[in-house]
Amino acid sequence: MHVILIAVISLGVIAVVLAAILYAASKKFSVYEDPRIGQVAAVLPQANCGGCGYPGCSGFADACVKAGSLDGKLCPVGGEAVMAKVADILGLTVTASEPKVAVVRCNGTCSHRPRINQYDGVKSCAIASALYGGETGCSYGCVGCGDCVAVCKFDAIHMNPETGLPEVDESKCTACGACAKACPRSIIEIRPQGKKSRRVYVQCVNKDKGAVARKACAMACIGCGKCVKVCAFDAITLENNLAYIDANKCKSCRKCEEACPQGAIIALNFPPRKPKEEVVPTSGAEVSQPVIAES
Repeated sequence: MHVILIAVISLGVIAVVLAAILYAASKKFSVYEDPRIGQVAAVLPQANCGGCGYPGCSGFADACVKAGSLDGKLCPVGGEAVMAKVADILGLTVTASEPKVAVVRCNGTCSHRPRINQYDGVKSCAIASALYGGETGCSYGCVGCGDCVAVCKFDAIHMNPETGLPEVDESKCTACGACAKACPRSIIEIRPQGKKSRRVYVQCVNKDKGAVARKACAMACIGCGKCVKVCAFDAITLENNLAYIDANKCKSCRKCEEACPQGAIIALNFPPRKPKEEVVPTSGAEVSQPVIAES
């Protein structure tokens, strides 16, 4: 009986000592978390898309609270409405940011970029791109297996069966960037949506020289530089045989679109151009003289 009692008392003393040690350790090594982090996370859409540049919504909430400012921070899924709620919780002001959208920079449709072989493997752009150049002569263009479609959580991008290219639904796109990250050819770019959704951009990423690029795709940029010469705003640069339009400098004058001999520059959502009126010059001999009536 005494042995049992001693054992029970010993265990009780050990338990008390261990509890005291654990309590002291928890106090010493405790990490304080600002309760506002949880409040901000609660108003976020919890899409965890990474479009904000942070690892998920919890990471974005933590960054907003610790930064003490919302400058340069945006939840692409929630938009300005969610950022306004975040600002109210933190007592900060949020600056309006320009909406963005995913843009497919490849116009190598089936008619523009004929196939020279057939891929018969795993339907994955990443795998197909790693194994060989692709089914066409252009090793820069869209592979067409739809990796971008698979990673989109908002059903905003689909493959067009006729063109073989992905198409973005602007009404659903949140510019999270998941499709751009999934594309092994980097043909998808997150660009400013533009006023009235109007954008001017080069729909090609081929860096081959002109003759090679044209042979691979009828609509390829050939690096002629004509667009650079007509741009009055220094918005177009030419590097590695490929033109690129800076959306922040572009004034949407569309002169580059007219100058491009390949039709590689796309002006999206603009009204149709008005036909130019032809001015017929008149010579002095053709000017009629006034007729004076005889009395």
